[in-house]
Amino acid sequence: MTQQRLNINWMLEGLASSVPQTRDVVVLSSDGLCMAQFGTDEDTADRLAAACAGLQSLSAAIAAEFPHGDGRMKLVVIEVNGGFFYLMAAGAGAYLAVLADDDVDAGLMGQRMRDLVARIGQHLTSPPRADRQVP
Repeated sequence: MTQQRLNINWMLEGLASSVPQTRDVVVLSSDGLCMAQFGTDEDTADRLAAACAGLQSLSAAIAAEFPHGDGRMKLVVIEVNGGFFYLMAAGAGAYLAVLADDDVDAGLMGQRMRDLVARIGQHLTSPPRADRQVP
């Protein structure tokens, strides 16, 4: 594990500890790969990252319908029985996803997610993967 990955995980823990009722925090690439996680096991983080890839793609299609926008998704919030799901763009090709219990302070969560993205957005950027050439 690289030092950068440790720093991102530490910052994800900071988000979770600063917003009561936060359950899981995941950073994912646009193609659904988990890049960092806090508060969840690896399998759950991978499933959440894969689901988020589809959701960010759908939200980009909706964003394209706004004639004066740039076609990019900034934030998706879904409320379900039992909690909230947040998905925020966190740099080119990277997203921050959070699951929180239903009594979370939604305003505080949005603010802390924006703060985190602003502080470490360059570390969360996931450049497109290059096809590997087999020798």
